[in-house]
Amino acid sequence: MLGLFGRKALAQDAGLSGAPADKPAFSGVALAYNVSSQVAVDETIAFAERCGATLVKPGEAVFWGGYSGYFADPEGHLWEVAYNPFSPLDEHGHMTLPE
Repeated sequence: MLGLFGRKALAQDAGLSGAPADKPAFSGVALAYNVSSQVAVDETIAFAERCGATLVKPGEAVFWGGYSGYFADPEGHLWEVAYNPFSPLDEHGHMTLPE
């Protein structure tokens, strides 16, 4: 699934608008990984950190009713880990779309 967001809105969502120098540079692109629960968001981000990622924004409830957080991989690419209760995953972990 491809979702497009404005650069400014994405930077703000990731907590990178007006970010201090110790935060990763924002390239205007984020990859998103969808998981099946809020707990899975936190576990995935913690796993990424143990593998060398940098925490950008811890998991938190978001305005649209989901839960998400951000990390930067060792090369600086921004990743969002998200739980969307309005777009459930199937038994294989794939996002399903309403018909």
